[in-house]
Formats: sequence, structure tokens, C-alpha cells
Amino acid sequence: MHNPQNKICMRCGKTFECNANNIKLCQCNSISLTEAERTYLQNKYANCLCIDCLKAEQSFFQKNYSNNP
Repeated sequence: MHNPQNKICMRCGKTFECNANNIKLCQCNSISLTEAERTYLQNKYANCLCIDCLKAEQSFFQKNYSNNP
């Protein structure tokens, strides 16, 4: 059953729809995170981020912590 929840982004405070109980419909399913990126986010935030903040945090991590040139 599809029961999305309204959540507040831990980074920007915006309300967004979370579909964690049906991950194929969740906005976060549209972004691919590495294990290192997931660990970084889990250590920094206690709950979900909206897709815009998730992308921004991924970009920040890649620019500042990734070993890729």
C-alpha cells in the first residue's frame, strides 16, 4: 500500500513527500549515492532530506571529500 508521509527536510526545513515504505516511488530513489556518501549523510543528519538538499550534499561531498580528481 502506498502511504506517503510528509516530512520536514533536516537541512532546509522544507516539507516534502517521503515514500520510504514504497522506495520505488520515493524521490530519493532518483539519486545514486556511494557507500561513503550514505555514511556521510547518516552521520550528519538524523532523518531524510528533500531531493534538492540530497543533491546539494552529494555535490558538496564529492567536491570536498571524494578522492576523484
